[in-house]
Amino acid sequence: MKNVIISVFIALSIGSSLYASAKGGCELAQVGAVEVGWIGYKTNEKIGVGGTFESVAYTPIVKSGENFRSILVGSTVVIDTSSVNSKDKGRDEKLAKFFFGMMSSKDINAKIVDIKADEKVKDAPRTGVVSVEIEMNGIKKTVPMKYSFSNDVFEAKGTIDILDFSASKALSSINEACFDLHKGKTWSEVGISFKTKIEAVLCNVAPLK
Repeated sequence: MKNVIISVFIALSIGSSLYASAKGGCELAQVGAVEVGWIGYKTNEKIGVGGTFESVAYTPIVKSGENFRSILVGSTVVIDTSSVNSKDKGRDEKLAKFFFGMMSSKDINAKIVDIKADEKVKDAPRTGVVSVEIEMNGIKKTVPMKYSFSNDVFEAKGTIDILDFSASKALSSINEACFDLHKGKTWSEVGISFKTKIEAVLCNVAPLK
C-alpha cells in the first residue's frame, strides 16, 4: 500500500511539472536606454523641426515584470534640456539659451503614471495609451501618449502645448531670437515621443519529453 501511495505521488508531481513547462510564461525586460524626442513647428506653414536630448536619466520602477504596467508605471526620467540635439549646433545653442534657458529649471521631469492597452489585433502591433506626468517650468501636467509595441520596440507619441506650462516667456523669447527664420511664427504646440527596447524572455517554453 505504501508503495502505491508513493507511486501516485510521483506521478502527480511529474504531471504537474509537465503542465508547468507546457504552460510556460513570459517575462518582459527593459533593455538599454530611453530615447526622448521632440518636434517643434515654425512659420505659418507649420514646418516641423525635430531632435532629441543627449542626456536622459531613466529610472525604471523594476528591471523586469510580467506586463507593461508592472515594468513601466512608476518609472521616471530626468531630461537635461541643455543637451538638446537637433543636429544643428547654432539652433541647439539658441534653444538652450533663448527657450529652455527662460524656464525655471533646466531639467524636465517625467513619470509614467498609467497605461491602458487597446484590444489586441491579430498580426498587428500592440497599441494603447500611456499617461505621463510631465513637470516643466515648475508646472505639472499629465499627458496621454499613444504607444505601439512591435519588434521589441516600445514607442509612444503625444503632443503638449507650451502655454500649458506657463512658458509664454520662453516661447516669445525663441520666436524673437529666430524671428526671420521662423517668419515671425513659432507654434506653442510641440510633439513629444520616447522609445525603449523591451524584450520578452522565458516565452514559449516547450513541454518536456
